[in-house]
Amino acid sequence: MIVAFSVQPTGEPSDPTLVRELADGSDAASVHDAVAAAVRIVRESGLPTRTSSMFTEIEGEWGEVMDVVRRATEEAGRYGSRVSLVLKVDIRPGHEGELDGKVQRVEQMLGDPEA
Repeated sequence: MIVAFSVQPTGEPSDPTLVRELADGSDAASVHDAVAAAVRIVRESGLPTRTSSMFTEIEGEWGEVMDVVRRATEEAGRYGSRVSLVLKVDIRPGHEGELDGKVQRVEQMLGDPEA
């Protein structure tokens, strides 16, 4: 299965060590810091992954993928008091390598000689 997901924390960080002072004297935690922390969890999983400007995709078996999504969401949650999680899942039993395979098939249809 392939899961595309996006996490976004909002509110004050639940982990006060993540708050930093901004140039205007206010305190904040950066969303990109939270996203990087979540993506680090995904990449350290060892599963096939891809990160784009809006989603991180991960491929594997249901239990292992959802465990990584859970841990990444928890990590992002340290940067806020609330987390928004968006999931899109392609469940296709018996297929592996589809993270790249699906893209390659589209590129071949478009006539890309590299695909």
